[in-house]
Amino acid sequence: MTVSQQESDRTHLAPVAVVTGAGSGIGRAVTDAFLGAGFRVALAGRNRDRLVTAAAGREGALPIAADVSVPADVDRLFSETVARWGRVDVLFNNAGVLGPIGMVDEIDLTGWEEAIAVNVTGAMLCAAAAVRIMKQQSPQGGRIINNGSISAHRPRPLSVAYATTKHAMTGLTRSIALDGRAYGITCGQIDIGNTATDMTSPLAESAGALQPDGTRRLEPTFPVGDAARAVLLMAQMPPSATIGSLVITATGMPYDGRG
Repeated sequence: MTVSQQESDRTHLAPVAVVTGAGSGIGRAVTDAFLGAGFRVALAGRNRDRLVTAAAGREGALPIAADVSVPADVDRLFSETVARWGRVDVLFNNAGVLGPIGMVDEIDLTGWEEAIAVNVTGAMLCAAAAVRIMKQQSPQGGRIINNGSISAHRPRPLSVAYATTKHAMTGLTRSIALDGRAYGITCGQIDIGNTATDMTSPLAESAGALQPDGTRRLEPTFPVGDAARAVLLMAQMPPSATIGSLVITATGMPYDGRG
């Protein structure tokens, strides 16, 4: 089948996306962007009430409570999505936690393992489930978008657990992109800096964000809807093209000069 035939076939029905961490922050904003663009969306997250609220009154929204670090939950998430809509065209691997704050000799093993379990293993489990479906469905193929972070390039102080998981996300992204070629599966990573969410609110409020020199400063943020539009751009690329890596940051935030 030619690329043009694949693109034509995929226009017959609205594409299906799975968004993890969909109940708040970037995940919810991306869910809204996908639904607004005509996608059918399975909203995944640990807090069912948030998912139901995000999906309320939205045609094509399917809330599914799931913990991405639990293999059985991931299997159920994707099986329920396929049972409802028959395929998966896009996975936005977004669920994540900050992990423990401190130097490598200060953080506890439990916090480290939780960050690895959610940010790395959870992303791998979701990608594996999506790839299995994308290999088998017709038309074959699909797109995986991993939410990294600018911490995949330059960490913040005292963020060894989080920064490590986001560097691992880059390895996961590149490996999937390489291995998926034969099946029409693409994989890209978006690295977002200082979009305005509950997680980043301390950067622009109170004492501000800790800097490498030990000082604190308020940092600019940008609307989360703009980050969601960037993810949507990646998701809507035709099978003939892909965005492998995209960095989007708040204008004027410390980035190139930090670390």
